[in-house]
Amino acid sequence: MAEAAAKTFLFLQGPHGPYFAMLAQALRDRGHRALRININGGDKIDWPGDATDYRGTFRNWPLFFDDFVVNQGVTDLILYGDCRPYHASAHGMARLRDLRVHVVEEGYIRPDFMTLQDDGVNGNSTLPLDPQWYMDQARSLPKQEAVLPPVPSTFRARARNTMRNGLAAALMRPYFPFYNTHRPHSFLMESIAWCWKLVMRQSHEQRSRDEWEKVRDKPFFTLPLQLNSDYQIRIHSPFGNMRAALRFVIKSFAQHAPAGVSLVVKRHPLDPGLVGWDRLTRRLARHYDVADRVIYLSDWDIAQVVEKSIGVVTVNSTVGTLALNSGKPVVVLGHSVYKIPGVVYQASLDDFWAAPAAPDMKLYAAFRSVLVDRCLIRGGLLSEEGLQMLVANAVERLLHDPATLLAMSHGGRRKRRTINIVHGDAA
Repeated sequence: MAEAAAKTFLFLQGPHGPYFAMLAQALRDRGHRALRININGGDKIDWPGDATDYRGTFRNWPLFFDDFVVNQGVTDLILYGDCRPYHASAHGMARLRDLRVHVVEEGYIRPDFMTLQDDGVNGNSTLPLDPQWYMDQARSLPKQEAVLPPVPSTFRARARNTMRNGLAAALMRPYFPFYNTHRPHSFLMESIAWCWKLVMRQSHEQRSRDEWEKVRDKPFFTLPLQLNSDYQIRIHSPFGNMRAALRFVIKSFAQHAPAGVSLVVKRHPLDPGLVGWDRLTRRLARHYDVADRVIYLSDWDIAQVVEKSIGVVTVNSTVGTLALNSGKPVVVLGHSVYKIPGVVYQASLDDFWAAPAAPDMKLYAAFRSVLVDRCLIRGGLLSEEGLQMLVANAVERLLHDPATLLAMSHGGRRKRRTINIVHGDAA
């Protein structure tokens, strides 16, 4: 497909690590401009080249952003997530200026994919929820390989990128005096929590092993916990935080799940441990008189848990697509790109426990084909090989003619949801 004329890409905050800087260089190598606005010290450490530092207040950000894109002739905006306050504001201003917006996120389908989608992701996605639309679109797409080789990744790379970014943001705080993290806890608190989590790792693994042995050969549902800092919980769900979601699910389970069926609550692997999920889960289970039927796993392979499960309850976690890959029944409590009739359960959670209907796998295959073709790029952030794959695949997607993508999606798009921006909070 022929490339359009030279573009000017503006990068805002990206995932921790070198990905956005590498992608920008690849775009420059293809004859395009790539600019950056930093809003904290972590941004500066992840972008070693020339950039513009924004050190003002959030109140003045929209006008600063608008002046920048007009003066620099920006054609495309690239950002990681579309719900952080700076990003949500920039997204709205970019639409007023008719810029093309590209949103990067963790992959809808994991592992080995990242999301790169025009306009918005997850609850802000403009992809339709019409099952027939996916069936029609998939007919013209090539058949996907059933099994692809895994993309290399290491937890060490994630830890290094996160610590490097967080430390730089903390040390450069005086230089960015108005910056406030969108995360609910400070970098220092999270670092201490992670250190304690590592100290207790063997103990947690042994306790999880013991709990898993109690339930592995019995019927159970799975609830994968999501991070409280995740905007999928904060904005794209009715709960506002994961505590409320946990209480809602356990209450429903206690009142409507058949006798002899258990509920396994699994901690998110990137949860630093600042919330006592184990203690809270057990307290809620006792309160609703199901202490003997609710199991908490702090450290265990979620794929193994899902494979043994008779159904998955999620707010909008990507564990939902992991379950769907295995043909497991899934109910979604929040907004999600895969909340499609026939793919996930459409009735209430109260009804799900007794009749967890399996997904239509032909429809899910069509949905997955469209998702991979339109919204996903193969690769990963946690290895050099994975990064190179992401960069190469992203460049091709970014330089596609946007009119072609609009034509492919015409006729079934849903309206983009409005994001509420809280002034004073920062990305």
